[in-house]
Amino acid sequence: MTASAAPLATGHDLIIIGAGVVGLASAYAAARRGASVLLVDRNAGPALGTSFANGAQLSYVYTDAMAGPATWGQLPQMAFGRNGAFRTHWSADLDFVRWGLSFLRQANAGALRRNTLATLELALESRQAMQALLQRHPIAFDHVVSGKLHLYPSSDGVQGAAGMIALKQPYGVHQRLVDAEQARRIEPALHGAPWLAGAVYSPEEEAGDPYLFSTGLLDILTGQYPVQAAFDFDTRTLQRRDGQWQLQAADGRRAQAPRVLVCAGIDSARLLRPAGMRVPVMAIKGYSFTAPCGANAPQVSITDTKRKLVFCRLGERIRVAGLADLNDWDPTPDPTRMAQLVAMAQASLPEAADYTRIESRWAGLRPVTPWTSPIIRNLGDGLGCNIGHGMLGWTLAMGSGERAVSQLIGAP
Repeated sequence: MTASAAPLATGHDLIIIGAGVVGLASAYAAARRGASVLLVDRNAGPALGTSFANGAQLSYVYTDAMAGPATWGQLPQMAFGRNGAFRTHWSADLDFVRWGLSFLRQANAGALRRNTLATLELALESRQAMQALLQRHPIAFDHVVSGKLHLYPSSDGVQGAAGMIALKQPYGVHQRLVDAEQARRIEPALHGAPWLAGAVYSPEEEAGDPYLFSTGLLDILTGQYPVQAAFDFDTRTLQRRDGQWQLQAADGRRAQAPRVLVCAGIDSARLLRPAGMRVPVMAIKGYSFTAPCGANAPQVSITDTKRKLVFCRLGERIRVAGLADLNDWDPTPDPTRMAQLVAMAQASLPEAADYTRIESRWAGLRPVTPWTSPIIRNLGDGLGCNIGHGMLGWTLAMGSGERAVSQLIGAP
């Protein structure tokens, strides 16, 4: 985009580091409040990191925290499993050890409830903010209110989900348990899933392509608001001098502003550490592929809880995402893991996609906190962070942008 080639202007009110969905949503929240924004990113364009090809589901009501009482029974597979959806890359690094211990401290019923509801509150704010944005600025990104089915292979799994439904219902969440036959009536494509025992149905859930959304929002920001974007800006230093935050990129370019909001995903810990800030954010590498719709492609978004997969329809394409490699900081797709993802998808819904014509294969690093909810905080002296959204960055982006900017610049 032409915005990436423009010289860096001076006099911005705010610099936002990171132009994924979270950074772009934050830029919109600031710009609509009248702030002039410089948006910088180390990639060649917007949403080329974790936002590029994620699962595409806007899971506004499925906000269950990762850690809970069931975590203890799953620990052997999480720690040592080599063939399943979850893998751990062990390290003696102190940040990894601290994160792991903090995660285990969240593995209790009280924390599960607290963390789930905290994320739910933010998700509902995010849905409202997304609706307001699209009313003001329509963006074409294969957006649809498709509903979602969480599939379970056993009746025990279905009944185990009942407690989480009851927890969220007082907040206006619409979810219900359905048996296998009811699930197939909602989504006929599930006739190809004989292993299904039942599901949780969330009829108001949405879906959309995060990359198309991000490119469309950037065009609006740079065309209609006081927002400048600088790409290939790999921030190396972040220092406070003379009432200004000063950034220097690897290529020598500099930028400064009185306020900075860090939305750099998994790179945020590195950027904040020299400023004396330590943030507990861990990389969990996930995979996806996108293919044309198959002979029996679902219309409803699907989450296969047995294989930890999501199927999300984007127009005439299907996005399939899954796998979780804890403490893997290399975004390069592993061909073996990618082949495993494709095989798992074929076992789950064999006619959902044309698996012989996969268009793209992708891997990204999800920045996850021990408690699953993101860290949205004013750190002082005009520095803020909006990081750690984990698997829900696409879902939480609009709401977290509103929160972070409101905290940092003090405008409602």
